[in-house]
Amino acid sequence: MTDSLSRAATPVGLWLAFRGRELLLGEDGALPFGAALQALGGLPRGVQFLGDLDGQPCYGAELAHDALPPPGSGFHDFKRLYGRLPPATAALANRALELVEWDRTHRFCGVCGAPTAQPDARKVRICSNPECGHEHYPRVSPVVIVAVERGEEILLGRSPHFPPGFYSVLAGFVDAGETAEEAVHREVFEEVALRVRELRYFASQPWPFPHSLMLGYQAEYAGGELVCAADEIEDAAFFHVDRLPANLPGRFTIAHWLMRDFCRRHGRELASA
Repeated sequence: MTDSLSRAATPVGLWLAFRGRELLLGEDGALPFGAALQALGGLPRGVQFLGDLDGQPCYGAELAHDALPPPGSGFHDFKRLYGRLPPATAALANRALELVEWDRTHRFCGVCGAPTAQPDARKVRICSNPECGHEHYPRVSPVVIVAVERGEEILLGRSPHFPPGFYSVLAGFVDAGETAEEAVHREVFEEVALRVRELRYFASQPWPFPHSLMLGYQAEYAGGELVCAADEIEDAAFFHVDRLPANLPGRFTIAHWLMRDFCRRHGRELASA
């Protein structure tokens, strides 16, 4: 358990309790409420205060990989819950999963190997070695995701690990020392050998699998012949707005928002997945 809470009285509030990436919910889809941590599948390995929701304090908790749900509740794959949870609950669950993952992976210092501790509610784990004292904050990894457009066509591709027939817009991590805009140009060229122009920032979305921040862009095709990077892209093509693939990202994703905006600007509606 997080150090500051392990020494305190059991907190009472709403619990966003995760077994891996599965969220514990009641049969009615509600978050567990109370103070009996043992009822959440055993004593949590880590607890993080998240803030308030509807006047109730909220806590994120990491449960053991073999934790069993209490009667009347069950564990649910968090990705499958996207679009089904109320927006405020979903946003809190995003934060909970990222903080639980950070707490789990930073219990030892990456500089000297000594144990770390979280002395209070601040989101920082501090190395216990007085000669080191390195501070470890939650990590955020920026990812660019881009809709490349060519008139009434949009560039969509599929990774080898995608489900059969599934297509999406291109995306990739921002490299060290690189701007988001530079990453867009590099990723598009590396993945499909195309050049783009007229980048426009669109929106962002946290993606806690495990700690990404998606930065959405729109861009215009500027030239080049489409060649897929063999180790990253299985297939890619420009699809006309009237002939998009049937298997596309769900409506809760920024990829869907980018494609929906493209369709609406051409007088069409994108079916919600």
